[in-house]
Amino acid sequence: MRKIIALLIAFSVTSPAFAVPDLQTVGQGSYRYMFWQLYDARLASSDGRFVDYQQSAPLLLELTYKRNISRDQFIKATVDEWKKLQQSSPEQQQQWAEQLTTLWQDVKKGDRLAAVLLPDNTVEFYFNGSKTGVLADNAFGPAFFNIWLDNATSAPKLREQLTGQTSE
Repeated sequence: MRKIIALLIAFSVTSPAFAVPDLQTVGQGSYRYMFWQLYDARLASSDGRFVDYQQSAPLLLELTYKRNISRDQFIKATVDEWKKLQQSSPEQQQQWAEQLTTLWQDVKKGDRLAAVLLPDNTVEFYFNGSKTGVLADNAFGPAFFNIWLDNATSAPKLREQLTGQTSE
């Protein structure tokens, strides 16, 4: 009986339904703010290329943190980036921020937060390899990934590293 329980526990921990998808790296880089390195980022797709959201989905963005950051700080920074990009309404931003409070948590140095954009623009979130939930708003996926991948991103060097594409 113990062997069966141990096998069930092992299966549930490694079940692909709850693990970050194994995708091929498109590119990776580090994000710094002033003197601090905040995180390493990796972009991955099924074929290791990024064309656009529709052709590259599923698309994985994985952030490995180099510093402790509270959930509230991360959500505030996310909303600030949406405001800069001006691609979503304040109402959408507020709604998404509220939903993210249930999906995200504080991060410590070494923690990994991953977002997987699916073909229907649904985003699955993972924390240290375990699924934390889904945000199913069709407008959210592109708005979230645009923080790093849009031509108007506030981190153009990181965008180039992630996508392997140079800005024009």
